[in-house]
Amino acid sequence: MTAAGVARGAWVVAYREVLGFVRDPSRIVASVTFPLLFLVIFGAGFNNVIGQMAPGVDLIRFMYPGIISMAVLTSALSAGMSVVTDREDGFLREILVAPLSRAGIVLGKAAGAAAVALLQALLLLAIAPLAGVDLDVGLVARLVPIVVVLSLVLSGLGIMIGSFMRSQQGFQMILQVMVFPMVFLAGVFYPVDTLPVWMEILSKSNPVTYGVDAIRQVFLGSHPAAAGLGVTVFGHTMGLGAEVAMVTALGLVLLTGAVIAFSRQE
Repeated sequence: MTAAGVARGAWVVAYREVLGFVRDPSRIVASVTFPLLFLVIFGAGFNNVIGQMAPGVDLIRFMYPGIISMAVLTSALSAGMSVVTDREDGFLREILVAPLSRAGIVLGKAAGAAAVALLQALLLLAIAPLAGVDLDVGLVARLVPIVVVLSLVLSGLGIMIGSFMRSQQGFQMILQVMVFPMVFLAGVFYPVDTLPVWMEILSKSNPVTYGVDAIRQVFLGSHPAAAGLGVTVFGHTMGLGAEVAMVTALGLVLLTGAVIAFSRQE
């Protein structure tokens, strides 16, 4: 299969994934409501108790990048659910016998999940001023590629897991077991460098941690508190470029694994 064939297959599958999202208003509302509930419960609820995470950075401003990452996480991992649903509906067998490369199908599902995750992130950014989080065009422009890279990484993980699952119920159970530990260990609600050693190790082994911190660095920019709230690995505070590079490298590994796992489908 030529590169053009792979691209054609990826485009067709990605278009179908995005179309399914935009045609389902309840899914759009739910995708924004879930992370906002966390913001209201943990942000507004604990803001007066905890106060500022650092000089000039209150809890809601600290959490909002994590809320965006949470939306990306749940949306991207659901790419695996798409694989399972297509298998149960019989659609997976149809596209497997079609003249589409399996790599193109995986990349299409990953690209579709990334596009959906980006739409969700943009919706959350649109309402960020209502939560007291200041935005500008430059910030959004810097944020978009990070969201895309992170969503591609997590969609690769979701597709790889979904390739081995045979029921939606089984995948949903796996998803529930994965999402909450990954969210709570990613530094959404607290700086990971302040955790107990054993939890800090788990947090820094979590790819979402570096996506959350990269998004937070974009939000905080040159704010003096940015360095103190970063992720330190072996005594080195990770910069934005290093974190994006790490997430990108992991994405290549996971997408390759997803292609291999999906290629074994019968």
